[in-house]
Amino acid sequence: MDIDDFKQMYVKELQEARSVEAQLANALPRLHAAAGAATLKQALAKQAEDTSEQAERLDALLRDHGAEPGKHEDQSMSGLLAECEKWVDMLGEPDLRDAGLIASVQRIAHYQIAAYGTLAAWAKQLGHETDLESLLAILEQEKSADESLSEIAKQAINPEAAA
Repeated sequence: MDIDDFKQMYVKELQEARSVEAQLANALPRLHAAAGAATLKQALAKQAEDTSEQAERLDALLRDHGAEPGKHEDQSMSGLLAECEKWVDMLGEPDLRDAGLIASVQRIAHYQIAAYGTLAAWAKQLGHETDLESLLAILEQEKSADESLSEIAKQAINPEAAA
């Protein structure tokens, strides 16, 4: 599909964001199972809830624009998740695995923060106020998840992994 206007590009990027959420939703149960620390398990469970909510928000936005949610697969997210899976498979020591999981999940969060920041700016430019509200809410959830993971890493996981 050739894209020849800004709105088409915006809708395509919404579809990519929906793909990111779908891929993450599929991966989170394995990541949760691989996590050792209760605080990390809790953060991943919260992320699973947020991911489900975000997917629903994106589905609604895509429907409003007459687009299919599941039409695209985000290749960058596939790569980020492959790296995450690599950590899970090669780190047998629980504290090291938790540190690797946090690093990987934060990479994913940073990717999402960049994507949702861009989508929010584009929604504003296009005058899609309802979209903008939803995208800013998702962006705040992603920032909060990143901050939470940073605190977990600093307070317990990284010191335990380094010991």
